[in-house]
Parts: sequence; C-alpha cells; structure tokens
Amino acid sequence: MPAGVELSPTTAALLLLAAFAAGWVDAVVGGGGLVQLPALLLVPGLSPVQALATNKLGSVFGTATSTLTYLRRVRPDLRTVLPMAAVALGGAFAGASVAASLPADVFKPVIVGALVVVAVWTALRPTMGELTSLRFSGGAHYGVAVAVGALVGFYDGVLGPGTGSFLVIALVGLVGYDFLRASAKAKAVNLATNLGALLFFAPHGSVVWVLGLLLGACNVAGSYLGSRMAISHGTRFVRAVFLVVVTALVLRLGHDVWVENLRPLLAG
Repeated sequence: MPAGVELSPTTAALLLLAAFAAGWVDAVVGGGGLVQLPALLLVPGLSPVQALATNKLGSVFGTATSTLTYLRRVRPDLRTVLPMAAVALGGAFAGASVAASLPADVFKPVIVGALVVVAVWTALRPTMGELTSLRFSGGAHYGVAVAVGALVGFYDGVLGPGTGSFLVIALVGLVGYDFLRASAKAKAVNLATNLGALLFFAPHGSVVWVLGLLLGACNVAGSYLGSRMAISHGTRFVRAVFLVVVTALVLRLGHDVWVENLRPLLAG
C-alpha cells in the first residue's frame, strides 16, 4: 500500500463486499460505482484521485467478465458494439484528462435533473424496452450509437456515477433495443470507458494496484452472478433493477448537490 494509506481488516472486508455488490449491479444494469467508489473514499489516506483510479482498475475486471458472459449468451451485434466501444474509450480518456480542471459540482445538478426525467419516463412507460424495435437503420443507426458512446464515455472520464445506466437508457430510448440487449451492449462499452480512464490514470501513478486487483477479483464474482441472473430472468428483471439503481443515483447525487451547492447558498 502507498505511504499513508491505512487498511484495517474490517475496512478491507467491507471493501471486498462492496466490490462484489458493485460487480453484480454493474453486470445487470450498470451503476456499480455507486457502491464501490464511496467505499474506497472511506479508506484513510486514500486521495479522491487514487480512489477514482483504483475503482476503474477493479471495475475493468468486472465489466470484462460480464461482457464475455453476455457475448456468449445474448450475442449482441458487434457491428454496433465495436464502434461505440472505440469512441467511448477515446471519450473516457479525454474526460479523465480534463477532470481536474472541470469541477464536478458544475455537472451534478444537471445529471440529477436528467436522472429524474429518465426515472419518471421509464416508470410511466411500463412497456418501454420490452421488445427491440430499432428507430434507425443503416448509417443513422451507427451514427446515433457512436454519438452515445462518445458522450457517455466522456462523462465517465469526467465524473462517472451511473455510466452504465446512461448507456442502457440511451440504447433503449434513443436506439430502440430492449433492456436485456441494451445491457449486453452497455457492458462492452462500459469496459472500454473504464479502460480509457485507466490508460490516463495509470501512467500518473494514481492506481493502488494491490487494492485494485483485490477489488477486481470480487467484481469478477459479482459480475458473473449478475450477468447470469439478468440473462435468465430477462428484460423485466433488468428494467426493475434499472429503476432501483437510477433512484439510488438520484438520491446520492441529489445529496451531493444539497451539501455542495444548495445548503451553502441558503446558509449565506
């Protein structure tokens, strides 16, 4: 461990449990960073940048596991997945490179508003995402998919929470996939965004490798279980978990907006 980082047996156990849960959530619908990143921020002596970078390392193993499972069992169309993943990797690298100069509190209110709209829209449309009904064909289809990959990849590099959920809802609402196939594609793209951010953080010495590899092992176990459950239970299960995760994202980021923006404003 780096100098100054203290990891007690209790904290280590909680971190590994959080990593398993994060892998499960990420495999089903994305949003595992809601669990894993806050747990890392509780480690004494670990800086926020180290926590973010180490979270990416652990997540790479989980998203790789769920990606392989979905590829074998759901067989998503690689003609859509590969271009999305390629631009998402570049977008995440670019986002990570400017993360230090763009304060997160500028983005969080916008993200909370977007998530509230997504949650309400999904809840009020119970049949949305039950069946695949593509809205575009030919070049327009790939153009929309690539644009989604670039934008969500950049967001993942800059801020991160809910990347998988944003990918899923974009693939369902904009492109027209059902929730299960959208989740299958989102896993591969999310793997690329994690790799893109990690390619930036690793050369700068921000990754705590031993801790990240331990988290990665637990992510693998959680991701394997989560992807198998999503595939066996189908679209309705994925949709239900999606609503739970988006609600949790709204509560978590909403709390941050209150603490960082609204409470100081009202107090002043």
